[in-house]
Amino acid sequence: MAERPEDLNLPNAVITRIIKEALPDGVNVSKEARRAISQAASVFVLYATSCANNFAMKAKRKTLNAGDVLAAMEEMEFERFLEPLREALEVYKKGQKGKKEVSEQKRKDKEKKVDSENDKSREEEEEEEEEERMEEEPEAENEAAAAAAEEEDEEEDEVEN
Repeated sequence: MAERPEDLNLPNAVITRIIKEALPDGVNVSKEARRAISQAASVFVLYATSCANNFAMKAKRKTLNAGDVLAAMEEMEFERFLEPLREALEVYKKGQKGKKEVSEQKRKDKEKKVDSENDKSREEEEEEEEEERMEEEPEAENEAAAAAAEEEDEEEDEVEN
């Protein structure tokens, strides 16, 4: 848990960005107002989390899920946020699915590349082995021819004697 209450506040940069996006250009917000908005947002997030946690506990789960958050929003009487939250959840799920598909495709491409490299390595090894055999065969033929010639010489020597 947080050591100080300020540790539970949302980052000031995030709060400032949200405020700027929500207000028209040229509108300035004082430091105190940003701090108050930050504290209010932190309280809202903690309250929503607590309510969502109650739904998870009722379902005998330790992990909050999107359904818990949506149910908490309804219980907190923030029904007007339900539809935008559902839409944002759909966008998030589609993004995650797209990332998963891209990741899966990269993994498959990598496997194909490794398999292709392994096939090339095997082909190169087979070619090297074939070349070695080709080099060894003439040597063996030469040795066999030399042995045959030597036998003929010995036979001729015996015939002459």
